[in-house]
Amino acid sequence: MIMNLKTLNFDVVVIGCGPAGITASIYLKRANLNVCVVEKTAPGGQLNMISEIGNYPGCKEIDGPTLAFNMFEQIRELNVTYKYGNVLEIINYDDYKVVKTDQEEITCKGIIIATGRRPRELGLPNEKRLLGKGISYCSICDGSLYKNKIACVVGGGNSALEGALYLSDICSKVTLIHRKDTFRGEPYLVERVEKKDNIDIIKNANIIEIKSTNDRVSSLVLDIQKEVTTDALFIYIGNTPVPIKCENLNTENDYVIVDSNMKTNIDKIYACGDAVKKTVYQMSTAIGDGATAAMNLIRDL
Repeated sequence: MIMNLKTLNFDVVVIGCGPAGITASIYLKRANLNVCVVEKTAPGGQLNMISEIGNYPGCKEIDGPTLAFNMFEQIRELNVTYKYGNVLEIINYDDYKVVKTDQEEITCKGIIIATGRRPRELGLPNEKRLLGKGISYCSICDGSLYKNKIACVVGGGNSALEGALYLSDICSKVTLIHRKDTFRGEPYLVERVEKKDNIDIIKNANIIEIKSTNDRVSSLVLDIQKEVTTDALFIYIGNTPVPIKCENLNTENDYVIVDSNMKTNIDKIYACGDAVKKTVYQMSTAIGDGATAAMNLIRDL
């Protein structure tokens, strides 16, 4: 199919408005390209789930939602077009591309995929049904609902440790459940958790059942013959990539395969941040990926 390039909606569509997508859109816009960012959740992505950021240069003390807002304000001031929508499919033609969302179809010359990752589920019965009724994947979003109540956190990484610490200042008691003997999070976070008087730690245990009373979480059954009473369960057991539908796009377990320039196997389609297969998933690497993808796509265009 051939289309007059003057009739395209945008030069570039960036799919995802997390740190990688925002960075890419800044570079693209400053190169005088007509850019659109499409996002199906809140701008900032996973940043909105982080209570405290201590490893980002230039920000000694900042929380994720504040940093996300600051980043989003930057692209708004540059007049980057922002659209809400869930991307259903990317269609690649020889001379242009189509981004199909649940709202509309957007045509463009190039695409940057920055869809990131989403929280992994435990996969237990009742988990989906009780979402918002005691089950949560974000302590910042929902922690205030359990003021002076009892909460449980499951996981062993930084997110679980930070979530437990955040909730400990809101809830009367927090129980941190981890399936292994040692935490994989940073030692300083482990030390802070262990020093908190109202955080109990249960190791070498898995949740095998989520019980409810009056359609709300009431207790957790563990595989160590123990049942824990709780008003809420916050799940932090890692993340999984958000799948993107695009014919012939090289992926592995839903991660997009890219080269060192963040280029996919399809011409003028790039990917960056947590959406790509790599070894380090951090905000700083996502930002670097976004800049790399944008600068190389600019050269292509």
